[in-house]
Amino acid sequence: MPAIDYPATGIWPLWRKIIFRFFFIFFLLLTAPWTWLDSIPGVSYITQYYYSFDDWLTNFFNKNIFHVKDVLVPPGGSGDTSYGWAQLWTYLTLAAAGSIVWGIIDRKRKSYNAADYWLRTIVRYYIAIVAFLYGWDKVFLLQMPFPNQSQLATPLGDFLPMRFSWLFIGYSSPYQFFAGCLEMIAGLLLLFRKTVTLGLFFATGVFLNVMMLNLSYDIPVKIYSMEIELMCIYLLLCDSKRLISFFLANKGAVANTAYEIYIHKKWMRVTRIVLKIIFVIIALGLSGYNTWQYRSFSSDAEPKPFHEGMYDVITFVKNKDTIPALITDTLRWQNIIFEKGN
Repeated sequence: MPAIDYPATGIWPLWRKIIFRFFFIFFLLLTAPWTWLDSIPGVSYITQYYYSFDDWLTNFFNKNIFHVKDVLVPPGGSGDTSYGWAQLWTYLTLAAAGSIVWGIIDRKRKSYNAADYWLRTIVRYYIAIVAFLYGWDKVFLLQMPFPNQSQLATPLGDFLPMRFSWLFIGYSSPYQFFAGCLEMIAGLLLLFRKTVTLGLFFATGVFLNVMMLNLSYDIPVKIYSMEIELMCIYLLLCDSKRLISFFLANKGAVANTAYEIYIHKKWMRVTRIVLKIIFVIIALGLSGYNTWQYRSFSSDAEPKPFHEGMYDVITFVKNKDTIPALITDTLRWQNIIFEKGN
């Protein structure tokens, strides 16, 4: 008897095996679960080699195949840089090539029940982590802060579309808090096997809205939001038969057992529970504590050596020349604003 029994799904058709192989490789590259423990002392010493190899691979494919840009711009506050696009094309190429080789080598396999279980588990936990990180930021009103003095003093025509979206969401604290709560609920539902389907509906709707905001307002997180939405849709499509039967055919649907495994050894069952508790503490509790600490710092930090407020610029010196304060001079600084925590 094996130590673990995975959900049995019968013989898979060829098209399903092809799709599964591709997304198994692609989603593993996107989520990189081996890097989730970087916060543990010593782990980052090992994973740094993975990051270096990943960086080398992205630059290699860009230089020899994609030519997105001669010198890639690394991700910073934006994920939609030339490096981000080159990395996405690299992952897609590796997933396509890897699935072809995998299919040739493993063409006689009838199904991938165990691998399917672990892929679904990794992806849903990854979505939950993302939901908690962004959810806490919105619950503490940090992701889109209320418009500050300098923003209110800036002419509307100087704002980019992204800043407009940030301002209109940040202006309404109740709405931002509501959006954060929805993301938190999605993350919580995804943590438990019996509520995964409901959690996926929440996550798909929430991140679809995020993706459309990013695409419509040119917010530079388009690649990442599309990847998260794709993961949500993929997990929902894995249960398409049940969902179509219930929602469209008005028929009964069997229970979802895709996330159920049967562990026969006690020490493995105990280990599973312990690891789940640790994951929940890190993903939910630690991320929330770190966000709360950052909120305390950002709200209390006084700008130095000045106090917060708006100051008139009495003297303006450029290239050792004092520029007089003329009403017709649109380039000379008229005032300057110092903000708390900014």
